[in-house]
Amino acid sequence: MSALFPALADPSDRPALRVGSDTLTYAELARAAGSLAGRLAGADRVAVWATPTARTAVAVIAALLAGVPAVPLNPRTGERELAHILGDSAPGLVLAGPEDELPGGLAAIPRVDVELTGPDDTPPAAPVDPEATALVVYTSGTTGPPKGVLLSRRAVAASLDALAEAWSWTADDVLVHALPLFHVHGLVLGILGPLRRGGEVRHLGGFSVDGVARELGAGGGTMLFGVPTMYHRIADALDADDRLADALAGARLLVSGSAALPVHDHERIAAATGRTVVERYGMTETLMNTGVRPGGRPRPGTVGTPLAGVELRLVEEDGSVLEELDGETVGEVQVRGPNLFSGYLNRPEATAAAFDDGWFRTGDMAVREADGSVRLVGRKATDLIKSGGYKIGAGEIENALLDHPGVREAAVTGEPDPDLGERIVAWVVPQDGEKPPAEADLADHVAGLLAPHKRPRVVRYLDALPRNDMGKVLKKALPGAR
Repeated sequence: MSALFPALADPSDRPALRVGSDTLTYAELARAAGSLAGRLAGADRVAVWATPTARTAVAVIAALLAGVPAVPLNPRTGERELAHILGDSAPGLVLAGPEDELPGGLAAIPRVDVELTGPDDTPPAAPVDPEATALVVYTSGTTGPPKGVLLSRRAVAASLDALAEAWSWTADDVLVHALPLFHVHGLVLGILGPLRRGGEVRHLGGFSVDGVARELGAGGGTMLFGVPTMYHRIADALDADDRLADALAGARLLVSGSAALPVHDHERIAAATGRTVVERYGMTETLMNTGVRPGGRPRPGTVGTPLAGVELRLVEEDGSVLEELDGETVGEVQVRGPNLFSGYLNRPEATAAAFDDGWFRTGDMAVREADGSVRLVGRKATDLIKSGGYKIGAGEIENALLDHPGVREAAVTGEPDPDLGERIVAWVVPQDGEKPPAEADLADHVAGLLAPHKRPRVVRYLDALPRNDMGKVLKKALPGAR
């Protein structure tokens, strides 16, 4: 049917997709998506009400088969942001489950209900240009209105194939996850990834430790995708749940993404299961850039080496390219390769500004180790702290704080200081809220692991850190943060 999904061209009774009680074989998926694809012909773009259901997967695959760009909509998006996305992307249809209640902002767009069945005689999909847009995924909008990222079919295929090479991902794998389906991690990697391989995906609908244990254990799952919040909850449950430990030990691959997994959780999971959680690095505009290969020793903040086809460099503020592989010199990550997006929808100026002679400016700051591995230290806009003449990445301080037994969660920011330029501020959620670790103890802990100039000068205690749907800390929502 489509070069993106070879297994749909010769559909079989092999399991393809399971979400809750809804299960589809490749033959059933081909019929349901193929039937819906025929109803999308002629649309410029279609919106998908991206609930964690099998219908969302069918809707996106149908759009891809039809050669129509899909715009996944987060069901929790607020009224103003939804209006911006709809005005910017101008979808001709909205695809949703028959029982989904859509907000008033979608009332003017014709609705197509997504069914999980279809006739046997659906016509094959016509070939589609690899450079055609597959998805329009909107950024989180942390620095202004969300931008629509145009992801081509070429970019999706290249990124998924590079991951398959790095992780030996095949049709025999059964992927388990509970990630949102309006984002690259859950939708592209977590749904399109296994279907491109001809394997199986089992989405939990909502995350639960019991669901992970069930699907990886007796369910025969071989891979687990998650974010640090999920792995933290798994690590907390391991001591009291032998079934969970056995399930994780039996998995072939455990992958964490979207934010750094704290070293303490790495160590707890490895000690209980004998399995190392691997990390990878990507973003909406680039899909996947690097990945840790299975079997390596976990190193906090390290996200592996560039994937096949991806070129990566670190660039100084003056534009010079860093050649050092010393694990200390900080530069902005820039990448180029077939995984890159085609541009921002309706934003030619923003697209041009995002590139430096063909290299995409990620805005992420990193160092490179002697083996070429990338260690992220934070975002240029929010995580690069210039203190006392040093450039310091917030990420490495956060990892050091998380290594303290009294710290449950940690975030680091900078704030103006008349002497240092900026001082390092640690936001800490203690393990015991009634007996938080002393500020001096935390400062000495960081100084001992890293260097004295990287110690926090101020510690502020919170009950919880503000996070988005993917578990990323929203630093600008911290009280008084710049």
